[in-house]
Amino acid sequence: MQISQITAYLESKAPLAYQESYDNSGLITGHARMECTGILCTLDATVAVIREARERGCNLVVAHHPILFKGITRLNGKNYVEEALIEAIKNDIAIYAIHTNLDNMADGVNAVIAAKLGLINTRILLPKNNDLVKLVSFAPLKEREQLLNALFRAGAGQIGAYSETSFSTEGTGTFRGSEQTNPYVGTPGIRHAEPETRIEVILPAYLKQPVLSALLTAHPYEEVAYDFIPLLNANRQVGSGMIGELPGPVSEMALLQQIQTAFGLKIIKHTPLLGKNVQKVALCGGAGSFLISAAREAGAAFYISSDIKYHEFFDAENRMVIADIGHWESEQYTIDLLFSLLTTKFPNFAVLKTAINTNPVRYFLG
Repeated sequence: MQISQITAYLESKAPLAYQESYDNSGLITGHARMECTGILCTLDATVAVIREARERGCNLVVAHHPILFKGITRLNGKNYVEEALIEAIKNDIAIYAIHTNLDNMADGVNAVIAAKLGLINTRILLPKNNDLVKLVSFAPLKEREQLLNALFRAGAGQIGAYSETSFSTEGTGTFRGSEQTNPYVGTPGIRHAEPETRIEVILPAYLKQPVLSALLTAHPYEEVAYDFIPLLNANRQVGSGMIGELPGPVSEMALLQQIQTAFGLKIIKHTPLLGKNVQKVALCGGAGSFLISAAREAGAAFYISSDIKYHEFFDAENRMVIADIGHWESEQYTIDLLFSLLTTKFPNFAVLKTAINTNPVRYFLG
């Protein structure tokens, strides 16, 4: 099996179009046409992990964090990033990163964290805006099903848990082709009226080109009329963070103890407790200070994330508790998520989890 087959599957679960602008998800080293000997799942593609992959017979490392974020002009091993890249290149090991695109999926990193806490009625905390478009086109009535099937296969018509959604209305289209045309219906030089159906489907903006190609390929007309209309609707299946509810209200101290147990924590940094029961909880794996206001305005009594700065803790405004559980700690179960995705799709292939704890942070408890 080629590495391209594995990365194509991962990108079907977390499209690269959904990564943030600062990110560098995708194939970082290695060639897509390389034959894959095994996959090692990790949070970080450090030198130690690259060596572990080589020793365990894996030539593909699937990491959550990209080892390379910024452009480099030299590759001489002067830092841990360049050391890892050199080690990977020398040993023909591909590194693939699946970072904020996986964070932004409704069944991605944050869903795993929510499940560890037993949250129910979960939803994306901050859905992506300006991400959806509507395709409108027109076709002869008898071609409606053929066109819809082609559009659905290309990825159009997905709304939440519903697929193959569309809307059609019937009307009359007119056209007159020149003498150089070869129309599907009608006669060149004569205006023709044809009973047609107006087809409307919604799709993510990143799928515009493949959906348009499917429309043009399946449509019988020489000249196809269509419109792409940007939508203001939020894409509620894609976005940052997650919010949900505990099955029943618990005290703030009880929730802190639950978090400590679920994530194996030695310490939790948090804002002052408010003496209230907690049921609505918001969270974000990794660095999530940018979602504090969204969690507060959504009515969360608790917001769980990491990398919160001193002054950002004040943003709780005594309306909720902010708990910083650590970056690695919040995302540690992403390795299990990657392992589950890959073993489900490729059950007879060598997929392994790293045995190396890549967390660079240690705690002195005295």
